[in-house]
Amino acid sequence: MRVPVSWLREYCDPGWDSDRLAERLALTGTEVERVSHAGAPSSEGFVVGRVTGVGPHPDADRLSVCTVDTGDGERTIVCGAPNVAAGQLVPVALPGAVLPGDVKLKKAKLRGVESDGMILSESELELGEDSDGIAVIDQDIAGSSGEPARRRAGARLARPGPAHRARPGTPLAEVVAVSDDVLELEVTSNRADCLAIYGVAREVHAISEASLADPPWSEDAEAAGEGAAVDYASVTVEVPELCPRFTARVFTGVTVGPSPIWLKARLVAAGQRPINNVVDITNYVMLLTGQPLHAFDLAQVPDGALVVRTARPGERITTLDGVERSLESDTVLVCDREKASGIAGIMGGAASEVSERTSRVLLEVATWDGVNILRTSRRLGLRSEASARFEKQLHPALTMRAQRIASRLLIELCGAKLVPGTIDAGEEPDPIEVTLRVPRVGRLIGLEIDAETCAARLERLGFGVRRNGDEIRATVPPERASDVSREADLIEEVARLGNLDTELPSTLPATRERIGRLTREQLLRRDAEDALRGIGADEIVGWSLAAPDLPERLRLPAGDPRRELVELSNPLSVEHSVLRPLLLASLLDAARLNLARGAEHVVLFESGHAYLRDGDRAGGELGGSFSGGHPAPVYEPHRLAYLASGEPPQRWRGEPVPYDYFAAKAALEALLGRLGLASEVEAAEQPFLHPGRSARLLVEGAAVGWVGELHPLVARDWDLAGGAAFEVDLAPLIAAAPSGGEPYHDVTTFPAVYQDVAVVVPDDVAAARVREVVLEGGGELLRSAEVFDLYRGEQVGENSKSLALRLSFQAPDRTLTDEEVGERRAAITAALERIGGSLRE
Repeated sequence: MRVPVSWLREYCDPGWDSDRLAERLALTGTEVERVSHAGAPSSEGFVVGRVTGVGPHPDADRLSVCTVDTGDGERTIVCGAPNVAAGQLVPVALPGAVLPGDVKLKKAKLRGVESDGMILSESELELGEDSDGIAVIDQDIAGSSGEPARRRAGARLARPGPAHRARPGTPLAEVVAVSDDVLELEVTSNRADCLAIYGVAREVHAISEASLADPPWSEDAEAAGEGAAVDYASVTVEVPELCPRFTARVFTGVTVGPSPIWLKARLVAAGQRPINNVVDITNYVMLLTGQPLHAFDLAQVPDGALVVRTARPGERITTLDGVERSLESDTVLVCDREKASGIAGIMGGAASEVSERTSRVLLEVATWDGVNILRTSRRLGLRSEASARFEKQLHPALTMRAQRIASRLLIELCGAKLVPGTIDAGEEPDPIEVTLRVPRVGRLIGLEIDAETCAARLERLGFGVRRNGDEIRATVPPERASDVSREADLIEEVARLGNLDTELPSTLPATRERIGRLTREQLLRRDAEDALRGIGADEIVGWSLAAPDLPERLRLPAGDPRRELVELSNPLSVEHSVLRPLLLASLLDAARLNLARGAEHVVLFESGHAYLRDGDRAGGELGGSFSGGHPAPVYEPHRLAYLASGEPPQRWRGEPVPYDYFAAKAALEALLGRLGLASEVEAAEQPFLHPGRSARLLVEGAAVGWVGELHPLVARDWDLAGGAAFEVDLAPLIAAAPSGGEPYHDVTTFPAVYQDVAVVVPDDVAAARVREVVLEGGGELLRSAEVFDLYRGEQVGENSKSLALRLSFQAPDRTLTDEEVGERRAAITAALERIGGSLRE
């Protein structure tokens, strides 16, 4: 919603500049997206002038030399417009004025004649595209000889005060907004009243307590036409549930032509394109009141009969934008006896639009079902200023407000005669009354506000107020009927008009329990995430939504519970219509995107939910059995997943260290180590992992995750050269993690003794078993034992292998001697013999 500030100030002027006005509106719930500007940078140097003489240019056939009275005397202005004539009141830019586009006007000689200013066209004022002729100020507003203008509806609507007196030298800004700030509002769906200039003015009045002008619909037009409205037209509403009210008035003797300059200026500043005076009036009134209107050429409506009905099967209509549209059966139409004349509440039809030949007008102002308008607008892909208002559910009382204003303007600006009577199908519902208990205000918002202040704030917002002690009965104004329906709504209105940012006391909630602490589960989850950050992995937040072909892309076989996808009931697209059964899918998507954008490698992890159907039977790898089974139809385990892919930056002996099974297992061991758990894996296959290069993680004998290299076909499907990944369920890991805080070792100042040993064992003995035996034999003095190399060859014999381990011996209270270390090595040798191993010399 674009709100020209000059128009707003006609109804309420708090004396604030535009930025202050925008700030106060935003702080009280009316979001101002930006403050923009329309027209010239400044109104300085723009005045009203009267052309007192026009003569030919001595050296140019298409130029005229005009004498113009600008209030400070007469000046010569050279003009090229064909419509310039003596006696006209015209907008004039004096030397020094800055035109739209930051063009500063100077005195200039045109074909030898000095021009002391410029008579402006509509295009130069940015009021339209007409650049062939000058703009002429409405004589009825200005008065032909400087006398007070007669009181007219158009002038009063433009300016609520006395009729404007314009004479030569009057600043142009007093006649037309040549330079204006515009508030661009982001109106929420519940505040249809702020889609009206007068509604925003009431909001400013409530905020600032500045005076508010009387509503522009307080006076109706005088009916001077012949006969009665029912002699010219009739209305039949077949779907009253979709059209609560339909009003129509008839006007004769209508002269269709350009709108006056002040009306064009306001429409352009508000974002509307001037068309002709009849259409411009309907747009003007819509912007002023928030109630859309539609004008029919009555001659194009057979017998003047209008019918409101839903579309018939296969029915089509060509709308005002020239597009032929197919209609669904619940689309509401305004029709004549032969065809549809318009899509109700959205856009009229081309057949009955107002044109230069129009002399009789049927003015429709109706109320439509907001949900139906919204649904139809979305289905047709057709959104208009009218539909944006109707979809917020307008009140039937607004129809007659718009009829009164539009009637006065049609009479004054189009020379029309209003035929007596209003065709009114429907009725106005009784007003809503809501009770506000004043003590409830303090309990709900934490700030005590007395009854007098509550009543005053509600009155400024247009509510009717009756007080009975600490109880207020508030009658909701029609423009707020769809927004305010309960006591809490009234409390919100009272609260937002105060200075909550400064008045609201700062208090802590009262409780007997300690608050603000993380639970054990939350702490351990953060530790697990920190472990992966610590090894250089980047965290992502992937989409929980996926495409239904994900199981095929991951090669999940028939019968795999992860194929039973959870489907969304209202997906935005097919590509996002199901929930992911594995976090791996999100990591693969992120890896493909980053590598395609030039990243050499990615190391990613995500902490989030996967979604499985029927958790109580979704056993197997990462199924519902991890948490003891879930009877819920949808099981949402919290998981931690890791993926590395691309060209690794690490090198070993000049060769890149690949992102293979061992790289992923090392990352998994870092995670488990942070939680105080030892890794326990066994060979197992997953359909999306490389056969023979994958395993599952066991905790207390149960499978809680998998680790391995990506299957080549899966990697190719995601445009990856390869990679390795793991995914684990956090719940069983956290449950198995030791309690009592994070383990630690005292820091000692005594030095450690480091030794490298080579252990020969049979080929079928796992490295983890060798390390376990070495640690047992080393006793308390052996602080660590890490495997760092593997050798197979002739020197160790067939069916044997050699593992290199780095040993660290250290005592907390002394420096170890060679004898003590030797004793530990002997114990290690003895322990290795139990598994068929020995130390290589």
